[in-house]
Amino acid sequence: MSEITLTDENFEKEISIAAKPVLVDFWAEWCSPCLTLGSILEKIAEEYKEKIILAKVNLDSAPLTAQKYKIDRIPFVIFFNGGKPLSGFIGVRPEPIIKEWLEEILLIKEYEEYAQKNGFKLNPDKEVVNRLVKGLLENEKKYGERYCPCRRIIGNPEEDKEKICPCKFMPEEIERDGHCFCQLFVK
Repeated sequence: MSEITLTDENFEKEISIAAKPVLVDFWAEWCSPCLTLGSILEKIAEEYKEKIILAKVNLDSAPLTAQKYKIDRIPFVIFFNGGKPLSGFIGVRPEPIIKEWLEEILLIKEYEEYAQKNGFKLNPDKEVVNRLVKGLLENEKKYGERYCPCRRIIGNPEEDKEKICPCKFMPEEIERDGHCFCQLFVK
């Protein structure tokens, strides 16, 4: 498992140079919920070791970092990508809920990178993006592929494959309309 220990002295450097997104667990030894969540996060980090790094910040060793990120309750988890905080949560959550949250963030990151490489961007409305990402992940669970939530799946894998996001129709729709049909990607 990729895990690093962060302190006030190394936090900014380690987060900014990380080769993968960093899931930061703010905790303390005296915090029972922190220990429970820590075990869950370690298990998830092992499963996602190709995609993320788990970092642990003991608040007793990082009071300045805690202050900077307004950590006023623990356990507190923040997902960083490229040195920037993207999302987080407070408290213990069940493993499946954390995995779902993580999958959504990683998919958004993947689509942001895809859009950037292809000269467009994700819809700036985060609510729209989050709703569509939930639909994509639900289709992946249901059908085994991330079919565009706005297109009808007929059950024929050969015909349906052109509806896998980013779908075959998306470049033409962006050029013509300024966005793809579901509005995940925009000019």
